[in-house]
Amino acid sequence: MLATTVTVRQILEQKGSTTHSVTPGVSVLDALAMMAKHDIGSVLVIENERLVGIFTERDYARKLVLKGLNSREATVGDVMTPNVCTITPSLAIDSVMNIMTENRFRHLPVVEHGRIVGIVTIGDVVKSIIDQQEKTINHLSNYIAGELTT
Repeated sequence: MLATTVTVRQILEQKGSTTHSVTPGVSVLDALAMMAKHDIGSVLVIENERLVGIFTERDYARKLVLKGLNSREATVGDVMTPNVCTITPSLAIDSVMNIMTENRFRHLPVVEHGRIVGIVTIGDVVKSIIDQQEKTINHLSNYIAGELTT
């Protein structure tokens, strides 16, 4: 039986490690424009080369729109989520899914040796789990059909 544990590092190797970031002083409108341009749901908020927050579509909807704030005047620092939970590349994908589920996160920055090396989304996690399930199903089907010896 297949017993592979997919890690965050393996996901980043497949999807790439590109991240997009803004500073806290950037307008929400500019951050949204960047997100739309790159078809992403979040941007990291960096100040003095340090991760200070994350700005997501959820932050926009709940902290800006519902409060009647103006996206041209409000800054990312006004509405970002501070104290970002981060993960390491060696973490197993099952653990990532648990963190995301328990905390209701959809984006987790990946940090190694104090450096941001990527970001993992709920879509990445779901895709990885589906891929692993398909491999297991194929392996078992081949085993049952007698096409595998062990």
